Amino acid sequence: MEAPEVPTEHLHEEMEHHAHSGPRWIMGVALSSVLLAVLAAVASFQAGHHESEAMLSQLAASDQWSFFQSKSIKESQLKSKMDILEALGKSVAEEDKKRVEKYAEEKKEIQDRAEEKQKESAFELKAHQLFAPSVTMFQIAIAMGAIAALTKKKPFWFVSLGIGAIGLFFIVQAFLHTHGG
Repeated sequence: MEAPEVPTEHLHEEMEHHAHSGPRWIMGVALSSVLLAVLAAVASFQAGHHESEAMLSQLAASDQWSFFQSKSIKESQLKSKMDILEALGKSVAEEDKKRVEKYAEEKKEIQDRAEEKQKESAFELKAHQLFAPSVTMFQIAIAMGAIAALTKKKPFWFVSLGIGAIGLFFIVQAFLHTHGG
């Protein structure tokens, strides 16, 4: 999936124009919007990175489960051969008995690796899910800042800052999750 794009260039140009021709607080709107845009870019990058890592880990887990199936099939075929030999009253080669034991050990190792990759995937997906809403909140906050600058109505700026604070909450939560906090 592509990372969400933050289409704010035009808004920044308009706000800069209005910042020089309007009330002094408009400069605060412009500065806070720039900060929000930086946070949106960081959150967007992190969301995309963790989504990619989740997919890669899930693919690695699937590969391990396929390998596990392959070993299970080989083990099952060998056990069937041994059962048939025993039913016919023939002796089973010691080498075959050792291979069955080896398959069981290998399957346990493969299963452990597959489960670890699934846990990694779940962790990365959770990180993505925590970063993604912060991008949305920052985008909405930037838009509200633009509305404040264009209409010269200060309450819209406060709404922008409030929504930006919600985005900040999400991004902090995401960083705490990814860094074991």
